[in-house]
Amino acid sequence: MGINTNDLVREDGGVQDRRIYWDEDIYQMELEKIFARSWLFLTHDSLIPNPGDFTTTYMGQDRVVVSRGQDGKVSAFINSCSHRGNMVCRADSGNAKNFVCSYHGWTFGGDGGLTNIPLEDEIYSKPVDRKIFSLRQARVESHRGFLFGNFDENAPSLKDYLGDMAWYFDTFMDAPGGSELLGPPMKMRIKSNWKFFVENFIGDFYHAGWTHAAAVKVIGGPLTAVLGNQAVPEGFQFAAHNGHGFNAAPGNDEVFPHIHQGETARMYEEWLRSRKPAITERLGEARARIYNAIWDGSMFPNTSFLRGIDTWKVWQPRGPHEVEVWTWTLVEKDMPDELKEGIRHTNEKTFGPAGILEGDDGENMEGNTGVNEGFVTRQQVLNTEMGLGSETTNDDYPSLVSEPPDNEAAHRNFLRMWRAMMAAKDWDEVMASRSKGA
Repeated sequence: MGINTNDLVREDGGVQDRRIYWDEDIYQMELEKIFARSWLFLTHDSLIPNPGDFTTTYMGQDRVVVSRGQDGKVSAFINSCSHRGNMVCRADSGNAKNFVCSYHGWTFGGDGGLTNIPLEDEIYSKPVDRKIFSLRQARVESHRGFLFGNFDENAPSLKDYLGDMAWYFDTFMDAPGGSELLGPPMKMRIKSNWKFFVENFIGDFYHAGWTHAAAVKVIGGPLTAVLGNQAVPEGFQFAAHNGHGFNAAPGNDEVFPHIHQGETARMYEEWLRSRKPAITERLGEARARIYNAIWDGSMFPNTSFLRGIDTWKVWQPRGPHEVEVWTWTLVEKDMPDELKEGIRHTNEKTFGPAGILEGDDGENMEGNTGVNEGFVTRQQVLNTEMGLGSETTNDDYPSLVSEPPDNEAAHRNFLRMWRAMMAAKDWDEVMASRSKGA
């Protein structure tokens, strides 16, 4: 394609060419260089608990079936029949032992293996090679029940890919009883490039006092003190390995920053207060300090989450100018059912398709993207230099840390990973580039 992707993002991540949010050729490279070889979120164990349970999802723009076999093993495979290409599963979720293409009846097992071809003995001149025409599987690995897939056999393990982000994830994923997702996911489409949303979630407290000023005023409560007064909040921004990152604004034993209201807020605060001693004992003081914080973060390339608002999102790309937003509710497994339902309701009101915060963000992300249709506009660069050079280490935390959380260190970290993956021919080159600070 003749694109030098290293020219599109400055080496430190602080300046970007606008074409990375608009150009179709760059987007097609992303599907190949990033989505086809990164670990992508698939589903959670709690959503496919039984043998035969399945869900359908995407890895980039590749349709995928995620199925739990009769032996309990989870497989993820391409949702496209190897005969003439039709989908083998049209349902969002369910339970099935086999997947049968509606076009000619080719049948595939719960691991994507080709198991039956109607009239094969009568009409084929020789047996069809089951190995060649089984559906391509992705690698599937789990972190605390959160299931991820990867089509690149040479990619690092999920553990190595997460790096120090796993240490932070465990603040809530490895809390006593663990965490789970409430589904099915809410889905909607927004005319935005997928990266704008990832960047917004990875560490952008800066926008909240402006973008969400009216919404935060309506919501009220502890969130107002953290985000709603157009002041610099206290807390940390973390830039973790391999492009992951997040913000955390901790509370204390009296103030629990969150977005919930009424009885849900009371139960939520009571829950956090009661869990703090067990978290401290299990995970240590450093993680206990951020356990009751409000978090916004992203895992490279397209998974985001909020703690204290308790949402889990995947930004499914639909071309360079559109994204499909999938939203689950994130809860701890041992929470009372009444509290879980209250959190789900909050999530629907704030980050569902009609959510007041989702609406605020969606309008901005569409604006960020749509203006780039102008040729002259695309000649201007974009800036993520906030706090450049302020990143440091902290004995309590394993990543680069910036204070205050109003910073763009995590944005730059994400964009450097994007730059490295787009330029590298394989994972060895990706990791070599990252080790040099690229």
